[in-house]
Amino acid sequence: MKMISAIIKPFKLDEVREALADLGVEGMTVVDVKGFGRQRGHTELYRGAEYQVDFIPKIKLEIATRSENTQRVVDTLTKAASTGKIGDGKIFVYDLDQIVRIRTGELDEDAI
Repeated sequence: MKMISAIIKPFKLDEVREALADLGVEGMTVVDVKGFGRQRGHTELYRGAEYQVDFIPKIKLEIATRSENTQRVVDTLTKAASTGKIGDGKIFVYDLDQIVRIRTGELDEDAI
């Protein structure tokens, strides 16, 4: 089992959600986050005054999946979230030791 964590641009969320639903992903967690990468923020103009935006608004997705589905989910995320411009985001994949569905007590892959 794997946990896939993706940081994407907010306006790509609907496109990513639809692509993952078409793939058969049944659930995900979505969180509004802020951060920066290599671009180190940017300067914006508001009412004639420049100001520095240090943390860029992003969306963090977390998706638990079976190990055999991991590459398909990563490929789908990459394709759906890409704009080809700086700041498209990152995808992190890591192992899950245990999953428990609280309501039923199901474990691991049965709980996904």
